[in-house]
Amino acid sequence: MHGANPEKTYAFFSVPMPEKVYDFSTNTNVLPWDGELNIDVHKAMSEYPDDDSKELCDIIAEENNCHPDNVLVTNGSNEAIYLIASYQKSKQNCVIHPVYGEYNRALKAYDVLHRNVRSPLFIEKSDETVWICNPNNPTGKYIPEDELIALFEFYKNTVFVIDEAYRDFLYEGRWNLDVNDNSKMIILRSLTKNFHLCGARIGYVLACTATIKALKERQPTWSVNAVAQQAALVYLSDKGYLQKTAEFYKKEVPRFIGELISLGYEVTPSKVNFFLIKTSDDEKLIKFLLKRGIVVRHTRNFMGLDGQYIRVATRSVDENNIFIKAMKEFSLI
Repeated sequence: MHGANPEKTYAFFSVPMPEKVYDFSTNTNVLPWDGELNIDVHKAMSEYPDDDSKELCDIIAEENNCHPDNVLVTNGSNEAIYLIASYQKSKQNCVIHPVYGEYNRALKAYDVLHRNVRSPLFIEKSDETVWICNPNNPTGKYIPEDELIALFEFYKNTVFVIDEAYRDFLYEGRWNLDVNDNSKMIILRSLTKNFHLCGARIGYVLACTATIKALKERQPTWSVNAVAQQAALVYLSDKGYLQKTAEFYKKEVPRFIGELISLGYEVTPSKVNFFLIKTSDDEKLIKFLLKRGIVVRHTRNFMGLDGQYIRVATRSVDENNIFIKAMKEFSLI
C-alpha cells in the first residue's frame, strides 16, 4: 500500500474515517502553485501527443547541461523503472534498501537476478547494476555527491541507477551529475511530486545516448500523454517555484523534526520533506492518529523497517502543529 491513500489506510486499520483528514502519508509538495495552467486541453485530448516529447527534452537538457539525446521523458518515474529493469535484465542487480518497492517489483516482473542490501558498503564487484534512491524514500537520507562519485570510481564496471525523484525537495546539498558520456550512470527524475502532477504521470531519464536509445526502443508509442507534456512545460517555465519550495522546507523541516525530538521521539535525520519516527507499537500509534484525522504511512512493507517506524511528510505549519499536538498527547499515554 502506497501513501496518499487515506481511505485504504482507514479501512486497513479498521478505523472509521472522519470528515476532516490531514494526510501526512503523501510526500508531495505542500507549497501551493500560484501560476495559471493555461493549456489547450481539447487539442491535447483530440490529437496524438509528441512521441518524442521534443520540447520537454530540450528544456530538461538545457537545465541539466546535457544534450536532448541524453533525455527520455516517461510516464512517471515508474515507467522508467520498468524500462530500466527490462534493459538490465541480463545482469546481476543489487538494490539498496529500505527503499521504494517498485524496483523489486519491476525486477521480479522481468525475472531479473537481484539481491537487496542495507548499505552501499555491501555492494560487491559482481553486482553489475546497482539501484540507489537518493534522496532515499522512505528514510529521507541522501548520499552527498562526493560519496557517490567515490562509489562510481571504485565500481568502474557497475551501472548505477540513481533515482532522484525527491531531489527538488533537497533544501541544501543539491547537485547535477554529468551523464553526457557516462554509460555507467542512469538518473531517474519525477515531475509529479514537486509540480502537483501525480494524476498526469510524467518523469524523465538522464543517461548516455546509447542507454536512452535502448530505453526508447522499449517504451510504448505515445507513452506520455499531451496533457502531461503541456502541464510540465508550464510548470518548468516557473523558475521561482522550486526555489520557494526549497526555502519553505529548509525552515519548516528542522522546526517540525525538532519539536518531535523535544517530545522524546526518535526521528531520522532528513534533508527532504519527509522523515521516519521510530515506534515500538506502530498499530497503536497509527490508530491513535487516525482517530484524530491524521494519516501517516506505515512501513510494514519496507524491507528493513518492517513496521518499526512511521513515515511522516512535512505539511503546512498549521497542519504540522496539529500533528505535534497529537504526538504530545500520545507521549503522555
